[in-house]
Amino acid sequence: MKINRIAEVLIEKGKKNSDLINLFGVNEATVSRWVNNKQQPDVLKFYKIAEYLNVDIRDLFYPTTWEK
Repeated sequence: MKINRIAEVLIEKGKKNSDLINLFGVNEATVSRWVNNKQQPDVLKFYKIAEYLNVDIRDLFYPTTWEK
């Protein structure tokens, strides 16, 4: 299940995983888990990623559809 669009938005903005590594001071494996949807960053980190990429935070997520 894909939850976030971090990898896609990084590409759209011409950024790389290493930019997030430098922004947060985390290791490569952590960012790799985020962009591959193996682990999700906390809400504050999502906010900071959106701010850094200059996008609405909602752009970092796949839209949900609730089937009845």
